[in-house]
Amino acid sequence: MPKLKTNRGAAKRFKRTAKGRFKRSQGFLNHILTKKSTKRKRHLRKGLIVVKADEQALKRMMPYS
Repeated sequence: MPKLKTNRGAAKRFKRTAKGRFKRSQGFLNHILTKKSTKRKRHLRKGLIVVKADEQALKRMMPYS
């Protein structure tokens, strides 16, 4: 059976945690930052865990992570 290809877009956006979940960064922090409060921008820097419903799709996209 041939090797599976990793989706490179997903590999750049998600990382696997030690427990096997996926972590991701939040959006809305690239431009139009002047109207956003400092508190809002600071909280957007934190990463999040991907919801359970999307994990199966990510496992297919990143089979070797």
